[in-house]
Amino acid sequence: MSHASQPSFAGSAAGRPYAEVIGDPISHSKSPLIHGFWLEKLGIAADYRATHVAPEDLPAFIEQRRTDPHWRGCNVTIPHKVAMLDLVEDPGGVRDSIGAMNTVVRREEGGLFGTNTDAAGFYGPIADLDLDGAPVAIVGAGGAARAVLFALSRMNVGKVTILNRSPLKGAALLSRFGLKGEALPLNARLPEAKLLVNTSALGMAGQPPLELDLLPLPPGAMVYDIVYAPLHTPLLDAAEARGLETIDGLEMLVGQAAAAFELFFGQPAPREHDGDLRELLIA
Repeated sequence: MSHASQPSFAGSAAGRPYAEVIGDPISHSKSPLIHGFWLEKLGIAADYRATHVAPEDLPAFIEQRRTDPHWRGCNVTIPHKVAMLDLVEDPGGVRDSIGAMNTVVRREEGGLFGTNTDAAGFYGPIADLDLDGAPVAIVGAGGAARAVLFALSRMNVGKVTILNRSPLKGAALLSRFGLKGEALPLNARLPEAKLLVNTSALGMAGQPPLELDLLPLPPGAMVYDIVYAPLHTPLLDAAEARGLETIDGLEMLVGQAAAAFELFFGQPAPREHDGDLRELLIA
């Protein structure tokens, strides 16, 4: 790519502090609504927006933001979570633990570092669920799956089954996180799992649907879909039709966003307003 064709990513128009979410695609993101809601509640004079960044433009984006003193950082979504590892500092050892970054933060003294708030965001809604020795099924083997498997590896779960287009990729993740189980093709029969988590983009607006037969799941199983656009995915509809408990994508989204918000803006997110925020997000 010649210098003349380098992409340009606009910075802070008003000289105000700002953060953003980057991805490809990005128009579906609810992160600007979430962070904007919290900024308003706390009276913080800062901005948060969505920025489309194609994979080939990610290094140029980071280099431009590196020199912008108003930039506080960014949330990172599909497909940049693994590629980001090579572009910023990794003081917390994210590369060797989760292996994917979903948040980049600017240090006060300059320099950029990455972390991952997805694992905490995923864990929050199931913290009270007894998964000790319980079988779990995961759909997908991308950046979000890494955070989910990292969390599960610390919860003493039983056999973990990964369903993915590439079973080999799924098997590698099981080995990485020291989890016992197996990796199967995406169209394989579900195991009798106590928890089913969709970490893939299947079912998201503009993506193919996730077509799973939920009959093998036992009564009392939990179905957790991290897709949030649409909020009521066909997977969750099918689970509810079977009388199974469900967790939608807003739970993990808001949880991981809260951790990132404090890193960007130096104040805890006002979670006491979660009810109002949820109404805003589903409107």
